[in-house]
Amino acid sequence: MIKSFRDLTVWQKSFTLVVDIYNLTDQLPKNEIYGLSSQLQRCAVSIPSNIAEGQQRNNKKEFRQFLGVAKGSSAELETQLLLVSELYNIDTERLVNELQEVQKMLQTLLNRLSTPHSPLPTGAQR
Repeated sequence: MIKSFRDLTVWQKSFTLVVDIYNLTDQLPKNEIYGLSSQLQRCAVSIPSNIAEGQQRNNKKEFRQFLGVAKGSSAELETQLLLVSELYNIDTERLVNELQEVQKMLQTLLNRLSTPHSPLPTGAQR
């Protein structure tokens, strides 16, 4: 049974991705510190943060809403990773693949939460 957002594999993988994104931003030019670096970091942090907040909410509807925000941040992050690859010739393929795995997991969890009689993967109430 899942007692905490930390028990969710999608949260764990997205948390690891944040660390990887911070490592990537260290490779970007210093003139990107307030631009692309900051954007990448904020999007990446948003994914596990929204999963965590949603999991701690009182019902499936709110959890789905926060997972939707996490999905949106993941699409934004994917776009920015593609830009990094294009603008700075930095290989982001591994990160994009990790992110796509997180996106699939988010969609699977959203689908599960959309099923009327599915239990919450948490201790929260319906």
